Amino acid sequence: MEMDKDESLQQVDLSKISEDSMSPDMTLEAALKECSTALNLFLNNRFSDALGLLKPWRSRSTYHAMGYSSILVMQAGMTFEPKDMNAAMASLGESLQTCQRFRKKTGIVETLTSLWSRQPADNLTEEEMHAELCYAEILLQKAFLTFLDESIIGFIKGGMRIRNSYQIFKDCQAMANVTKDMEKQKSMYIHFKGGVNMGIGSFNLMLSLLPSKVLRLMEFLGFSGDREMGLSELREGAAGNSLRSILSTLTLLMFHLYITVILGTGEGNLNESEALLEPYVEKFPNGALILFYTARISLLKGNFTFAQEKFLACIAAQEEWRQIHHLCYWELMWAYSFEQNWREAYRYADLLCKESKWSQATYTFQKAAILSMLPEEEVTELGENVGEIFRQVEGLRLRIAGKSIPTEKFAASKAQRYASSTPVKLVVPALEMMYVWNGFSVVGKRPELTKSILTTLEKAEEQLKDDQNPSVYHVDDQCVVQLLKGLCLRQMGHLEQAELCFDHVISSENEIKYDNYLVPFSKYELGLLHKQKGDFITAITTMENIKTNHRDYNMESRLHFRIHAVLNTMGSFSAKFPPSRTPA
Repeated sequence: MEMDKDESLQQVDLSKISEDSMSPDMTLEAALKECSTALNLFLNNRFSDALGLLKPWRSRSTYHAMGYSSILVMQAGMTFEPKDMNAAMASLGESLQTCQRFRKKTGIVETLTSLWSRQPADNLTEEEMHAELCYAEILLQKAFLTFLDESIIGFIKGGMRIRNSYQIFKDCQAMANVTKDMEKQKSMYIHFKGGVNMGIGSFNLMLSLLPSKVLRLMEFLGFSGDREMGLSELREGAAGNSLRSILSTLTLLMFHLYITVILGTGEGNLNESEALLEPYVEKFPNGALILFYTARISLLKGNFTFAQEKFLACIAAQEEWRQIHHLCYWELMWAYSFEQNWREAYRYADLLCKESKWSQATYTFQKAAILSMLPEEEVTELGENVGEIFRQVEGLRLRIAGKSIPTEKFAASKAQRYASSTPVKLVVPALEMMYVWNGFSVVGKRPELTKSILTTLEKAEEQLKDDQNPSVYHVDDQCVVQLLKGLCLRQMGHLEQAELCFDHVISSENEIKYDNYLVPFSKYELGLLHKQKGDFITAITTMENIKTNHRDYNMESRLHFRIHAVLNTMGSFSAKFPPSRTPA
């Protein structure tokens, strides 16, 4: 909701707010206005003040309830601390009860029957319509936290809540379409429509990422995974003047700057991201979230020095939520890794190990992997023991819904060789993890840095060739180097040499003993190379071959997401294949 930043913040006097001093009721219009003020506080790094403004009304206003819980959920999602998770879960339960009191007692199904029959739109009051919307949003947040419960029951509960949330969003969309002519003149309608844009858009966009077989199942269950619809709804929501405009903006930024990079082709829409962020940069120049995304955009553009400056500015902007610092540490670790400034990269990996609870196994592996890239005398100087750090990885792994986290599983499998009484060093583990996170597509924006990484890989290649006493990991290590060499060469435009590297790995399939991901991922990169050459048919055939001939390898799901993303970019060609050969 647009509001003069200084005016809205100056009006807040939290010392005068108490539950005893409040009148028993708050109008919907007043609630929206106050929640907009709380949002401005939040975006200006005044997190406790935002909570303080929302807390007194959280049991009497659907928007205060949703806003209060949303901040606690965000905090819990970043800290991963049990006390924060429990506080957020309890608050969500209370918020659902608050919304339930304002929902129409006859139920949404009966109401929609009349709406579809073109009955008067006042079957639901404005307050009841907004209560439905807030209920769906809170239910979705509760599903997110439930997924983090380490049990199958938690996973099932989360799935059921997601389905219920989606159905209510669909019902709200139907209400918005029917009531738009009568309601569009009312100032509060834009907030309802903005919430529908955000909910429907997010569901369609996220589900569109799923491989086709899974998506078809989800659509059979009543979900929709239309990417263009999702983007369109979110863009409409982001361009609007509603309380949830920032949520649609943040969802689009997350999609362009993270999801498409990690689970897609590595190419996010940076121009749209900059345009989306621009009005918030002007309004909240020192807001930690705004600084963070400004830095992330610069990182993906290859402007690593500027990105580093902005991440440091983000850290300096506030101390209250140190978990935002941890996000910056992760990004700074990669920004310096792309430059092969391993000493600085180690510094931030070490801070993550000491401060963040999110994925200790991943952080610990990263720390050891980065140290492996430094000369042994520097490692000794830092007082570290690489082997001991690698041996800690297995014991730090998490399980969600009884399942291992794929990246942690991969890290633990790589670290396993240090568990032996005669450990065998990993060759270029930090560069290998860079590939896992699709970092080569980022560093590829800087040809001189890509060439520098290629030089490092060629040195590793020579050392393996000169090894007079090859270990059982020798072929695996050679193939890791060839895969990464191929990536660099392809980024530099040396396609024939890159193809030789990928073919070397693929032809070594029967000799690879441990790194079972190498052949399918090399085929994927070979497919991208054919796409780059304009040979879409060969590219698609290569991608399909992976799904047909490879199973049960490390990071299989991640590769399937990436294959799905690439096939989407070749849609008209992919569609020409018979059903048995379309993406799985």
